[in-house]
Amino acid sequence: MCKLEITDPEIMRMAIKDEIIRSEDSRYDHRLHGVLLVSQGFSCAKVADLFGHCPRAVQNWMKRFEESSFAGLQETKRSGRPKSIDDKTIRAVASDLRKSTETFGYRQNLWDGKLLRHHLATRYGVYLGVRQCQRLFHRLGFRQRKPRPVIARSDAEAPRRHKKTTADGQTLGS
Repeated sequence: MCKLEITDPEIMRMAIKDEIIRSEDSRYDHRLHGVLLVSQGFSCAKVADLFGHCPRAVQNWMKRFEESSFAGLQETKRSGRPKSIDDKTIRAVASDLRKSTETFGYRQNLWDGKLLRHHLATRYGVYLGVRQCQRLFHRLGFRQRKPRPVIARSDAEAPRRHKKTTADGQTLGS
């Protein structure tokens, strides 16, 4: 039997890792396979190397498996950074964004990330970065509009002076 080879194995390895990360079930299966390999005599370091993890991760899987059996390998609720803006405030901000900026005493006529950042800080005591405010616009279904630039002191006669032909096709003085 001939040896099978995967074309571009590095890309495939990354794609497989992404697929494993996407689903709770696949992460559970992944951990289960790791524990199975350790139970067959592979070291945690070797399994970690095969799976592309650090040895400490595989050691944690083993510890959780020994303490809680299969349930120890299931996804658990992870603590993370708490939301910096609650749902009630988000609803209030969505309502604010539907109103004119002048309603709140702002001289700027369109909402943008910088203005929303200022509005959140002064009105709600919530401090987000400009980029987070831009993401909030998108999350709430708003589209940021940018004012069209106006050329200062434009000369209405300038285009006529530079034309080489008239409207009826006549060539201007050369």
